[in-house]
Amino acid sequence: MAELSQQSSLHWEVALAAAQAAMAHARQLNIKVHVAVVDRAGLELAYLRHNDAFLHSADIARDKAYTAAGFGFPTSAWLGILEANPAMRLGFPQRPRLVVFGGGLPVLVQGQCVGGIGVSGGSEAEDEACARAGLRAIGLESD
Repeated sequence: MAELSQQSSLHWEVALAAAQAAMAHARQLNIKVHVAVVDRAGLELAYLRHNDAFLHSADIARDKAYTAAGFGFPTSAWLGILEANPAMRLGFPQRPRLVVFGGGLPVLVQGQCVGGIGVSGGSEAEDEACARAGLRAIGLESD
């Protein structure tokens, strides 16, 4: 009988290491953020926040990670996708938990999406830089 699935999974300790590195990078940028790391099903494996980070950034970070894991590409890519398709531009942003701005990155292992990391609390560029620092800390690079 053929094996149906040979998928890697993201371990919680690796997720925590990525979240800690993202938090440390935010500290270097002098911003206060929330960081969420999810598995490929969008379920939270690690979550950290700086004291006094914006309250609404908690859910935004989680949703950025969820969106990146669900589609396998950075949340910042959505702007280009939506600009090219008017129907998607009207419908997709209405979807619960879909984030269409930067700060969420997929966790890719040998081209396979095993999760996502989302950061919220700074600018889009700062959030994405923190997420990239999280990926670098676990030996991964993002595109």
